[in-house]
Formats: sequence, C-alpha cells, structure tokens
Amino acid sequence: MAFASGLIEARRFTETRTPRARAFSRAAAKTLCAVAACAAAIGAPASAQAAETGKVGLGLPLLTSPFWQSYNNYLGTYAKQMGVDVLAPVNSNNDPAQQITDMNNMINLGAKGIVVGPIDSAAISRALESAAQKNVKVVAVDVAPTQGAVAMVVRADNRAYGEKACKYIGEHVKSGKVVQIMGDLASVNGRDRSEAFRACLKSYPNLSLLEIPAGWKGDVAASALDSLLTANPDVKGIYMQAGGVYLSPTLQTLRRKQLLFPVGDPKHIVIVSNDGIPQEYEAIRKGEIDATVSQPADLYAKYGLYYIKAALEGKTFKPGKTDHDSTIIQLQPGILEDQLPAPLVTKQNVDDKNLWGNTIK
Repeated sequence: MAFASGLIEARRFTETRTPRARAFSRAAAKTLCAVAACAAAIGAPASAQAAETGKVGLGLPLLTSPFWQSYNNYLGTYAKQMGVDVLAPVNSNNDPAQQITDMNNMINLGAKGIVVGPIDSAAISRALESAAQKNVKVVAVDVAPTQGAVAMVVRADNRAYGEKACKYIGEHVKSGKVVQIMGDLASVNGRDRSEAFRACLKSYPNLSLLEIPAGWKGDVAASALDSLLTANPDVKGIYMQAGGVYLSPTLQTLRRKQLLFPVGDPKHIVIVSNDGIPQEYEAIRKGEIDATVSQPADLYAKYGLYYIKAALEGKTFKPGKTDHDSTIIQLQPGILEDQLPAPLVTKQNVDDKNLWGNTIK
C-alpha cells in the first residue's frame, strides 16, 4: 500500500508542475517503481504475497483423532513458512453435510482457495461444484473425491495400506481367523483399504476373514469387536484401518476380554494399524501391537498448502515422479493425485527419527 500511494502522489505531482518539475517527478516515479521491483525481487512480506493470491480456507474432517490433531498443528507451521494467508481451520465433526456448509462459509469469508479433507468422497462434489462456479481452487487431502474439480489430491496409496497390513499378518499368522476393522465405505480410503486387504488375504488360504464396518467410529468398533470376540475367541489377527480412532478402543476391548498378550507370547493376536501416530509407536514398543503404516500427516499439511498456493499462482502439474519422493498419477480425466510415501513401521524401525510420529513433542 505504501508503494502504491507513493506512485499515485508522484503522478499527481507530474500533472500539476512545470515541465522541469514534471521531468523531475517522472524520475522520482521511476525510482519508486525501481524500489518496488527490488522489493518484489528479494521477496515481499508474506502478507503482501498472500494479498496477491487471496486467503486460503482449511477444512478438517474431524479433530477427535490424534492424526488429524497433528495434521492441524502442522498446517500452522507450514502456512507460516510458505507465506500462505489462511483462515482459521474449521472442523466439520465427521459430518458430510456440515462440511459442505463449512466450505461455502469459507468462500463467503473471501477464501480464494481451500485445502480440505473430504469426509464423503461423493458428497463433497456439491461443495466442489460451488467452488468451481466461483473460481475458488480446491486441494483435497487424504481422501479423493469421486467427482468434481480439484487442483490436486494429496494422498498416499491407500490400497498399499491394506496390502502391507495383509502381508504382515499373512507372514506372522499361519492359520486362523483375521478381523478387519474397516473405515467408512462412503470414503474412497475405506473402500481402497478394505478391498485391498480382502483381495490380498486370498493369497493366504489358511486365513479366514471377519469384517467390522465401523465408519471411523471408535465406539462402534469397540462394541462390534466385543461381540465378535465372544463368538470367535480364537481370532489370530486384527487389521485396524485407522489407529487414531480404533487403537485405544481395540486394546481396551482385548484387555477386558483377557485377550491382550504381548508380542512373543503364543496367545498374542497379531495387530497391524494405520496412521503412524505416537500412540501407535508406543504400543509397538510395548509389544501390544505389531506394526502400523505411517500415513504422513506432516506431508499432507505441507503439500496440501504447496499445491493450493501453486494453483492460486496459476501453476499446473503432470503425471510423473516428483522432487519429494512421490509420484503424481491421474485418477481420472482432470484429477491428479500426488501419492506420498507411507512406510510400514515395526519394532525394527519404530525409533526412526525421520518418522513424523517421532517428531511430536
């Protein structure tokens, strides 16, 4: 604003003075322009940069999970580093209808871009359509929409989650019943993990599958698992699709049923989770669970903001390898997904300092 007002005053001065004065004023105006250009070259303040692209809204699916709590904390850190001017994050409390309302509210508050973790892959299309009509860019994090325009989907390969969990259990359980505690099947994440685990388990004919559709709700998972274990006390393995919501209820249920034995005990139930939160790492160290797939909360926040900033600057991307150890694929015409790495964490690498779950203080 200071540079702009200076330029206006210089022009006014030029118009009202003598020829000699006007020449001097033109030189002054050029000097102001040069200073402004110099400031732009060395990097204007974050607020000035943000003013050029507009504010960014942040939509959280829920905050009851340690995973999303960590993601939310990372957003503030990376927004500051990148100079992204963000609105206060909004929590939709796992309600797809509320999420649509929240996104519309962010647009009404002046958001030119939105980074959102879709709750329902299909329902989010309504909000995406509304955003597109108002030329608001959207980046989807963690969950891909089934339709609708997004600048990028930032996500790990969720089919690989199910496959990694299945292979670990298949290698450590020779025969018996295996339980899959599923996420919300209205979410592409829940479907991908469930389908991949189910398909992979067919490679282990001595294992039989039992499933619990829990919709990312810990209380639902606990109640269903309690009933299932009453009828099937000989369960040998459990795959939890989200440690952030299922870890504590599952361990509490096993403990109450007197079925929680440490790794190495012949009665131990092999347990693999998803998320990579500190609580899972502690459970691995204690021998309560065997492994988890580290879903990169830090990278979701970092690259969610990276891609929304790029979209607001008019940048586009193509399928292929990235410079941050991931691959951009085409999900469907017009929708790209940056598939970020998600390693399997076991007793052998649980203390790796590069894992985001070990960086939280």
